[in-house]
Amino acid sequence: MTVPGERSNTESMQYLGARVKAASAVLANITTAEKDEALKIGADCLVAATSEILEANCADIERAQIAGTPDTVIDRLRLDTSRVDAMGEGLRQLVALTDPIGKIVEQWTRPNGLEIQKVRVPLGVVAIIYENRPNVTSDAFGLCLKSGNAAFLRGSSAAIDSNIAIARALREGITKAGLPEDALMLVTDTSYEAAIEFMQLRDHIDCLIPRGGPSLINSILDNAKVPYVIDGDGNCHVYVDEAADLDLATNVIVNAKMQRPSVCNAAESLVVHSQIAPNFLPRITNALEGVELVGDERSRDLVPSIQPATEEDWSTEYLDLKMSVRIVDNIDEAITHINKHSTGHSEAIISSNQTATKEFARRVDAAAVLVNTSTRFVDGEEFGFGAEIGISTQKLHARGPMGLEQLTTTKYIVNGQGQTRG
Repeated sequence: MTVPGERSNTESMQYLGARVKAASAVLANITTAEKDEALKIGADCLVAATSEILEANCADIERAQIAGTPDTVIDRLRLDTSRVDAMGEGLRQLVALTDPIGKIVEQWTRPNGLEIQKVRVPLGVVAIIYENRPNVTSDAFGLCLKSGNAAFLRGSSAAIDSNIAIARALREGITKAGLPEDALMLVTDTSYEAAIEFMQLRDHIDCLIPRGGPSLINSILDNAKVPYVIDGDGNCHVYVDEAADLDLATNVIVNAKMQRPSVCNAAESLVVHSQIAPNFLPRITNALEGVELVGDERSRDLVPSIQPATEEDWSTEYLDLKMSVRIVDNIDEAITHINKHSTGHSEAIISSNQTATKEFARRVDAAAVLVNTSTRFVDGEEFGFGAEIGISTQKLHARGPMGLEQLTTTKYIVNGQGQTRG
């Protein structure tokens, strides 16, 4: 089995793009049964290659440790047997999900007898450029295949050995299933120049999805010449209203901040109503043991261990055990603060006042608004989509967790009986 995306000096990124584009034409017309069989075989091949994948991952981890990479970033990079098994199970779970391709979204008949249908079709070639997380290689492949798309992937240098091992196993499964192995193409050139070239393949890429930090997103905004969906930062807030159940609030915030602080749906900012702050802030500070808190002057007056927050802190996605704290006098002030500093990802309110929760849900501008629950639930699998391709923080085409349906577009089919337009 060839190394995916490997190219000689005479083979350009355009050449790889053409191969993926050709594979996408085949995938657009295969049956659900063929997709599901390929997913099952791919999962089996992936799990069978666990030892090779973990050996490759160890090489990536060792390089990261030598380079002084933070532990939270290494956690994103690290694989073990259970994580490889989970990747395989993620592919198998997609088999049980409804194939969106061919679904009739709308249909109607015009007065002149024309019958019009709006039908779901694949995007074509879905390109993903991503950092660190090698599980994205498997997740992206599975979602793209089930939705009839070819996956054109470009991971980071940090995870290159892991990504190659995973892609090799999956391409073996694709071939065994009788489909073109270029349904999954991993670019192995991790140079900056290759990344720029990748995001400018207008003739071959139908949609680009970046998954990474601010530098990657800025590079997409500055250089991409293909349509893209931004999977942006997650500066997620939790607002604790004056009508909050403080036990519930404590449990939710601890989960949202500490269950896995290095991911985009972890809470980064805490906003507390002034009426409950004297009772709640000392309590939540104790519960968030190990979390560095930075806050405004009012919060520091109540809890002296809270350090001063800078203006930059209010808009920072820490991806670590750190959290900003702001005290507000009413829900209007809370919503204004959140909308000013939000990245449009996920925002939560804790309150037993239904008027307050409805107002918060209506006025907060984010892909997901949560009421009395953790921001950690904003996730494709938790939403029932299966493994997600990312979480869109923009408003066009897709917003929020992107599952199978978000990897499709539509076309109109118009049936007539010889009508002509006068």
